[in-house]
Amino acid sequence: MAQTRLTQKEMTESEQRELKTLLDRARIAHGRPLSNSEANHVKKEFIDKLMAERELTAKKARQLRKQQAYKPDSEATFSWSASTSTRGRR
Repeated sequence: MAQTRLTQKEMTESEQRELKTLLDRARIAHGRPLSNSEANHVKKEFIDKLMAERELTAKKARQLRKQQAYKPDSEATFSWSASTSTRGRR
């Protein structure tokens, strides 16, 4: 499943501030204002790193949910409530 690219609007405030700080650091390192290409390169690297982090946290959350998922007790006797619909008759 191809994941869409993250935009600046979808970032949290702290992530936006971090991106701005990275752009400022790159500008200071070059000693002049960055060209569009240079600024886009810094943004692209940051967004790639951010997307990888988010995917890793999502993967951990999925694994945790899978571990905590309800597992029916195989040794339990028949349960009427498990076989009846929660909606009832229509």
